[in-house]
Amino acid sequence: MDEETNTIMHLVETYAFPALYAIIILIVGRILARFVTKIFRKVLTARNVEAAVVSFCANVLYFILLAIVIIAALEEVGVNTTSAVAIVGACTVAIGFALQSSLGNFAAGVMILVFKPFRVGDFIQAGGISGTVVELSIFETQFKSPDNKKIIVPNGQITSGPITNFSAHETRRMDLVVGVSYEDDLRKVKAVLEDILNNDEGVLKEPDYTVGVLEMADSSVNFAVRPWVMTADYWTVFFRLQMTIKLRLDEEGITIPFPQQDVHMHQVEPKPAS
Repeated sequence: MDEETNTIMHLVETYAFPALYAIIILIVGRILARFVTKIFRKVLTARNVEAAVVSFCANVLYFILLAIVIIAALEEVGVNTTSAVAIVGACTVAIGFALQSSLGNFAAGVMILVFKPFRVGDFIQAGGISGTVVELSIFETQFKSPDNKKIIVPNGQITSGPITNFSAHETRRMDLVVGVSYEDDLRKVKAVLEDILNNDEGVLKEPDYTVGVLEMADSSVNFAVRPWVMTADYWTVFFRLQMTIKLRLDEEGITIPFPQQDVHMHQVEPKPAS
């Protein structure tokens, strides 16, 4: 009887207690993993991190913690997890190499969502594309081109070069170049251009505009005309000013020259026959 009792006690100590400890580790570990993940999610949300990034990072953290808990539970019941961990690590490296470009796009997407170089609705130039951002995701960004085309660009391509955000500020400076003839009165030209800007409702009073001689080119004297406008009104004011300047200069008798070249013909006497 004592021998049977010892055998049962040995089996309990060898298998039952470790199994019980493993179950406790799994239950408590899962609760702790959820608790830590919840705190992590709240911290990211409090820092105004995008919801997509918060969700992804929280899920990754949870599964990492859960994997640690499972390994600890297996160790408790006597399972050698060293080889299993090595196999999982090797598989992870192989998957990482296979998904290298996707992971690069993911990392770029996280950077975009965290640092916010642009937002949905902004008109930007990035990755060789110009358009309005209509959707941001972890792996790609969707644009709408000015002619209403849908363009999908991998995030890695966007962050690999400069990003120009035309909608980042409420105001923009417009850079126009107006060429006039060398025979025209430059003082009159400047006064006419300033009058056009003063009477255009889309041109802002602050910051003040700039009108000045930019260069004396081959066929014209070029004026720099640089008014400030609201970003939302940029193209409306741009097209209106172009037309107004041309019509007004015509009314004032100011010439807008076009490139010209003088060609001189030299007649060569034919050589006498030998």
